[in-house]
Amino acid sequence: MRAVVIDAVRAQPEVREVAQPSAPAGGVVVKVMATGMCRSDWHAWAGHDDIAFPHVPGHELAGVIAEVGAGVTKWQVGDRVTVPFVCGCGVCEWCRSGQAQVCPDQQQPGFTHWGSFAEYVALHAADTNLIALPAQVEFATAASLGCRFATAYRALVGRARLAAGEWVTVVGAGGVGLSTVMIARALGGRVIAVDRNPEALAAASAAGAEHTLLADASDVPDAVHELTGGGSHVSVDAVGSEQTCADAILSLRRRGRHVQVGLLPPVAGHPRVPMARVIGWELDVLGSHGMAAVDYPEMMRLIEAGDLQPQRLIERVIGLDEAAALLPTLDRATVAGMTMVDPTR
Repeated sequence: MRAVVIDAVRAQPEVREVAQPSAPAGGVVVKVMATGMCRSDWHAWAGHDDIAFPHVPGHELAGVIAEVGAGVTKWQVGDRVTVPFVCGCGVCEWCRSGQAQVCPDQQQPGFTHWGSFAEYVALHAADTNLIALPAQVEFATAASLGCRFATAYRALVGRARLAAGEWVTVVGAGGVGLSTVMIARALGGRVIAVDRNPEALAAASAAGAEHTLLADASDVPDAVHELTGGGSHVSVDAVGSEQTCADAILSLRRRGRHVQVGLLPPVAGHPRVPMARVIGWELDVLGSHGMAAVDYPEMMRLIEAGDLQPQRLIERVIGLDEAAALLPTLDRATVAGMTMVDPTR
């Protein structure tokens, strides 16, 4: 099969012919029809994750089951499926309680094993992790759910427990940030989007942001406090840096809730967080790490009903060759919205 291969940290990715995977016991092989490019893929390329080389990235995907491994009972060849980027083992206490996103023995395509920037990908514990796609949900739409949209949904619903009428500051208007804006608006939240890219802010406005702030030399938290009359109830850092994390936390009102979604690579040992404000104002700081397959049905119903339209966030669709060229520059990309990869191109 054709796949995007990385030979070492920060090496130029190349499209090559490699061996097609076989279905593991309890797992499946999926023919990839769509896969998303995400900043997390860039983090893996940049050496911020412990991965083995050579490596095939890609963790947001949808496709058709091409092979079924021994022990799989719920799926058959030809089924249209998607999958969370965190695949639980299916047997531990966390998986049994519906919290596969924190499974200690989790697998992550594109990180723990070869991922979906390829024509085929192997997935583990299929009966626990796969999600059936309704006929009306397109592959590209479904692929956008696996990391960014599902992560945003859980961050707001499962972690922050956003209530209608509450203010939400979303720092970063890339794929996960725009997903957060769209979901927050659908839940009745009032959204302020922050980004350094004017095109991304325009996309955030189209997705439902009530206000947008350009992240330049101005004081973002002060601007949020002025717009909201005291700060947001909920903040989300959808980028992952000391500056974006601090801006998000400092934009909160007293007893607000912050959700950290963007990865925070260590700077001089550990990223600094404004803990004095967290303590003094009794803020909640919450992590959010994807969403388990068992939590997808409610989100999928909203998509089927048209209340959520993740396909609106897809900016472009490219092939594997373009994906290989683009990956090293993803941290500097100015394209608003999501980039999807079609391995059949």
